Amino acid sequence: MLQFIIRRTVGAVVTLFLIGAATFFLFVATPSDYASLSCGKDCSPQRLADIREALGLDLPIAQQFWDFMSGIVMGRDYPTGHCSAPCLGQSFYSGDMVWDTIMDRFPTTLTLTAGGAVVFLIVGIGAGMLAAYRRGSLLDKIATGGSMVLSSFQIYFLGPIVLWIFVYSTGLMENPKYVPITQDPFGWFMGMLLPVLVMSTIFTAQYTRMARSSMIEQLAEEHVRTARAKGMSKPYVFFRYAWRGSLIPIVTVFGMDVSGMLGGAVVTELTFSLQGIGRLAVNGATNKDLPLTMGVMLVGAFFILLINILTDIAYAYIDPRIRLS
Repeated sequence: MLQFIIRRTVGAVVTLFLIGAATFFLFVATPSDYASLSCGKDCSPQRLADIREALGLDLPIAQQFWDFMSGIVMGRDYPTGHCSAPCLGQSFYSGDMVWDTIMDRFPTTLTLTAGGAVVFLIVGIGAGMLAAYRRGSLLDKIATGGSMVLSSFQIYFLGPIVLWIFVYSTGLMENPKYVPITQDPFGWFMGMLLPVLVMSTIFTAQYTRMARSSMIEQLAEEHVRTARAKGMSKPYVFFRYAWRGSLIPIVTVFGMDVSGMLGGAVVTELTFSLQGIGRLAVNGATNKDLPLTMGVMLVGAFFILLINILTDIAYAYIDPRIRLS
């Protein structure tokens, strides 16, 4: 198992480096003067040259790339001060350190993605397993039909409807906003409830159908039917033999859905006017802010790879054959 984890970790580090390189050279290839973003409209040539030197834009491209990547590990010095590791650079647009800006927005996106994952894993898998257990019953038909309807909804369509019903029309809830959980746990829960539920809707529907089909397939396996033929009760066979095998495709798809969750967080933050990493990524791309965009890309890629490594470990634990491949 240790060798399995080491292989996945080394692969993740190489992938992060390639993502950083691809993002950097993609922006460098665009014909834009990033120093002018920090200089403003009324900018003299001398002021523009000073900013270009301060940001390191007068250095060769290879040197700029090395300074950026090495700053992540060792930190970096700027005219405005020292940027401690992990240093993702200084924003061309605002002048703030990218790492501090991302960490300021990170709790909002973390609440969205983690909260949404908890909702669709518990509700989606639970509903799918119950539907498979009571196959052909009214509960099965409701779960299957409801998942088909909910899977057709999109965040940008469902979000405004939910806001109009619960916030603007009835006033049952306040406009969604992020409040630190350490400051007001109840306000944090209520402020993020609607965005989390809306973002998890599509995933809940998908996992309901997937969990149902996976469990039905497991219940048809020979070892499960043999256990039933030996006189074991249906609930015992369900949880003892079929449950673990049905989790394999779910765990696999969950690892791949992490990127989809981050993409859903971008749309959700824009829909509910939340200040998270998703909105930060949009602002960075719009303003052609290279350090900010690269920082968001690397942080997002890091967490996607981290979840994928944890998924691989869980997958190897569920199915030991994976460790040998």
